This record gives sequence, C-alpha cells and structure tokens, in this order.
Amino acid sequence: MNRVLVTGSSKGIGAKIAEVLSSSGYQIFLHGRDENALKNLFEKIGVKGFFSIDLTEENAAQKLFDKATEVLGGVDILINNAGEYFYAKVEETPKETLDRLVTINTKVPYELISLATVGMKEKNFGRIINIGSISGAVGEANASLYSMTKSAFSGLTKALALELAQNNITVNTINPGYVKTALLDGTFDDDFSEKELLDMIPQNRFIEPVEIANLVKYLVSAEARGLTGQCINLCAGMSVGG
Repeated sequence: MNRVLVTGSSKGIGAKIAEVLSSSGYQIFLHGRDENALKNLFEKIGVKGFFSIDLTEENAAQKLFDKATEVLGGVDILINNAGEYFYAKVEETPKETLDRLVTINTKVPYELISLATVGMKEKNFGRIINIGSISGAVGEANASLYSMTKSAFSGLTKALALELAQNNITVNTINPGYVKTALLDGTFDDDFSEKELLDMIPQNRFIEPVEIANLVKYLVSAEARGLTGQCINLCAGMSVGG
C-alpha cells in the first residue's frame, strides 16, 4: 500500500514530497510539464517512473493515471500538488486564464480522485492529500481566481472524507503559506520586496518545502489513520492574523 502518484513533482514542493517519500520506501510516480526536470529527479532519487503532460490537455487526468497505474500497478496514495498561480484584478482576468486555472487547480484533481478511489475501495485503503494554499483559506486580494480554485479543496476534502471513511480512505488538504521555492524568488521586484512579504508573516519566515513533505509523510502513515477531512494551514501563522 505504498504506491504514490505526485502531480506537479518536477520541482519545488512536489519534488521534495517525492524525495521524502521515496527515501522512506514509497514507490513514487512523478508528473510535470518539464520532461528534463522529471528525468533529472527520476535519476537523482530513484523513483519508479514519470510522465510529462500539461494538465489542460484533453483527457490529461486519464492519460496520467493510466501511465502511473501501468508503472506502479495501482495508486494507493494520491498527492494533488500541481497548481498554477495568477495575480490580477478580477476585471483584468482573461477568460482563458479562468479556464486554465479551474482545470489545473480544481477539475483535474477531482478527476484523478475519481479514478484513484476505484482501486482504493477495492483494497480498502487509500490516502488522498491535496496541496491547497493559504490564499484559499483566508483569501488574497488581486488573486481571487487562484483563491477560488484553491478554496475548492476545503469543501471537497470534507465531503470526500465522509464519503470514503468506511473504505479506510483518508482525505486531507495542506494549505501552505509562502514557501521558499524558485517560484517565490521570481515574484520579487522593485515594487514588492522580500522584506515586505516577510513583514506580513507572523513568524517572519518562509515555509520550507521539507516542512510540507514531512507533513505529507505523516498524513499518509498508519499513525494518521484517524485524521481525515482536515484542512491544515502550514503557514507560519498567516491564517490567524498579523
């Protein structure tokens, strides 16, 4: 019961989740858009396989799940980590961006869960973890589309936890705050400095990807079998005010 599909795992949070779980004996299947990055990580941490696909591609969820199942023999643990961020005023949000983020952040995770639960029910075991965002828990001005798509995990997680409880399948969401990744580094400019961002965080620090990976490791373990339907804000205090 240790076969894991991690979406969006070519770098950042997803790559660290894959690395931590792989080092703990889990069989990992990677996914991302950057095939070279996936290949490098595959060789570095010795996972079972990988598949490169843009999740907005037609039938992407089915294609990804079929590949993962082909390599792993099944999926016992699904980590919905892939996601995209968009920052703009609501009236300046293009329709194509709306469609893209709804697909990647909400529709595909739901489709993957739908596919994975069939085998999980047969085995009477499963772990589903969604990587949301603190922006979905408390809201973020000028990121309403991103906040909307990530907040969807809250209702989904609670409803599915109830629906799947009798099948020994747990469903949880982790809402990270600002995480120290290359993506975050690229957001700093003359108008928005790292110091200004840190000043908004009660602990005055960024979350490290390994913190999220270690929480995932706990949530998929037997010790966490009673923990389901929860949305955990791993955010250095951002969810409780500044």
